[in-house]
Amino acid sequence: MLDIVVKTENWERHVRVTADELTALVRRIDGDGDRFLVLQPVPDLPDVFAQVWHKTGGDYTLEHRDGSADRHFEARADEPEAVAAVLAGWAARTPGWDAALEWSPLDMGPTPEVPPLSLTDHEREELETRVREELVGGYASRAQLAELAEEYLVTKERRPVSREQAQVLADRLWLQRVAEQADWQGETDPERLTRAFNALEASGLTAREDFTCCRSCGQAEIGGEGGPGARGFVYFHSRCTESAAAGHGLMLLYGGFDGATETTAAVGREIVAALDVVGLRTEWDGDPGRAITVTPLDWRRRLVG
Repeated sequence: MLDIVVKTENWERHVRVTADELTALVRRIDGDGDRFLVLQPVPDLPDVFAQVWHKTGGDYTLEHRDGSADRHFEARADEPEAVAAVLAGWAARTPGWDAALEWSPLDMGPTPEVPPLSLTDHEREELETRVREELVGGYASRAQLAELAEEYLVTKERRPVSREQAQVLADRLWLQRVAEQADWQGETDPERLTRAFNALEASGLTAREDFTCCRSCGQAEIGGEGGPGARGFVYFHSRCTESAAAGHGLMLLYGGFDGATETTAAVGREIVAALDVVGLRTEWDGDPGRAITVTPLDWRRRLVG
């Protein structure tokens, strides 16, 4: 797997693709609504990306940027396989990955200066605490964190944080968290949870992490997530994530799509068994009317972006 996220013009998001999957995505782009790919590293880093644009009958235009305006380059290629090989090399940090193409610097113009925040000490502390809570949860992107930072202190009379200031603050706190997680060793509990959810999805359940804002929304929307053969579901919403990140365990909501009590109980047993396989303990007495709680849980979810 390549440690990248690939985003498409038609809003697809592919996390940690293989080189063959990346090649297939490159070959696919050519027409209206599906003309480009944007690649970001995992975890996402500010102003570090590669991208390719292509329209039927023309060359492929590639760009990559390495953190600053004077490290932004462009090249062209005429074959999708050559493009995919370069992008795979970029993703894998292979020495000399860029040697096959002739790159030219792109003049992106001067970088506008962002004024410092004009906040009280209390406001700054409150804002950074809220953004860090989302960071610890681990599911937010840099863009989502910037939106949170921009809107959190807004009142009818005052909008104290601009979009640009919000992005600077979010990126600073994001990079702090990236540095923290660099010292984590091995598989973390949230990664074990994801492994269990992937297994449940493969077995015919609809399994969603950090799904919707609350139970009411989750129950209303989970039915639209499953495939035609899905027997039941399991999910946790963003408030459950916040609770887990705060050290209180993780509540899982589940059920059968047929509404039968027996199906819900069977789904519950399947969830507990899948979590046990990955080494996560649960609290559940077998009652289909009660949620399953995963505890104890060391919530260290690595950022993706």
